[in-house]
Amino acid sequence: MSGALDVLQMKEEDVLKFLAAGTHLGGTNLDFQMEQYIYKRKSDGIYIINLKRTWEKLLLAARAIVAIENPADVSVISSRDTGQRAVLKFAAATGTTPIAGRFTPGTFTNQIQAAFREPRLLVVTDPRADYQPLTEASYVNLPTIALDPEEIEKEEQAAAEKAVTKEEFQGEWTAPAPEFTAAQPEVADWSEGVQVPSMPIQQFPTEDRSAQPATEDWSAAPTAQATEWVGATTEWS
Repeated sequence: MSGALDVLQMKEEDVLKFLAAGTHLGGTNLDFQMEQYIYKRKSDGIYIINLKRTWEKLLLAARAIVAIENPADVSVISSRDTGQRAVLKFAAATGTTPIAGRFTPGTFTNQIQAAFREPRLLVVTDPRADYQPLTEASYVNLPTIALDPEEIEKEEQAAAEKAVTKEEFQGEWTAPAPEFTAAQPEVADWSEGVQVPSMPIQQFPTEDRSAQPATEDWSAAPTAQATEWVGATTEWS
């Protein structure tokens, strides 16, 4: 998933940040379709999430985000209070468009309202709390990435992540930011990134218009002769 790039490899520093934020700690409920993301279960019933799988999903999300040419076309949403600060920090680091707080219904579907947006990618914090933007995204065929708790069914997820507390939201939202900035090409001038092949003018083929057949004189074309109608007419009186 990292493509053999050193900057995308999970390092000890990244693991320590995950542990400090409590990203590896899940809940006591587990959907059977999410077992592939669980490392083991503690004696108190808390599930421990496999951080290696979490890192792979974060890289997948970063690849999807960096594929958008204009970062402002990526909308990041959090209606929960615990994820709003993390969304704003992520948007400040990557240049995406944040929607922190209540989501106005019709933002993606109602074109007559002032808050209408047409993003190319949607990232939500909790698919259960952010069900309204997810529903509208399905109407407009908008790709979606979600940070999902481990008890949510697999069909509801786009990237299986766990986020419950405020620190966990910040840890998972800010983790893709370095990968996003590292994967973006650094081009100061967009005109410099376009390679235009040079070719002498003499190499371009020229046409000999003298050899072309003469065009017809349409003014000399015969005109259609009008025929006189001699049929009987009916008098309507």
